[in-house]
Amino acid sequence: MTVQAVSLTVNGRSHTLDIEPDTKLIYVLRNDLGLNGPKFGCGLGECGACAVLVDGRSVRSCSVSVRTIGSRPIVTLEGLGTPDHPHPVQRAFIDRQAAQCGYCMNGMIIAATSLLTRNPHPDEAEIRDALRHHLCRCGTHMEILAAVRQAAAENPAPGGAP
Repeated sequence: MTVQAVSLTVNGRSHTLDIEPDTKLIYVLRNDLGLNGPKFGCGLGECGACAVLVDGRSVRSCSVSVRTIGSRPIVTLEGLGTPDHPHPVQRAFIDRQAAQCGYCMNGMIIAATSLLTRNPHPDEAEIRDALRHHLCRCGTHMEILAAVRQAAAENPAPGGAP
């Protein structure tokens, strides 16, 4: 494969990078753009630590190449909110103290944001289903579920994204 100019829109900013188009998105985000929200966990798309939003859907960045993204916008954890103004899902995770080691937080927050964008008021089964493929090493599952329930409860009227 040869190096080519590849354009990506990440967190609302356009980037043109000279890379191999088959490079996994996780490497571009972390190494080329310096974004540390997506974590390199398993490298196989199994754990969810590397999740990002592509067109509002949760995608495992370790298992997709930049070629497959095309012109679709990418949002990482850093693109959701800021330390001073966190996204409502980030705020709920802080309020509920849903983190210990932080390994899974990126993926859990991304998956919850994707869910609440599609379904602003999910029931318990829908929340659990959205998070079921995201691994948590520390066992803060109850706090994570409480955080997603809080973010859903604080969501605007049906149809509004958090």
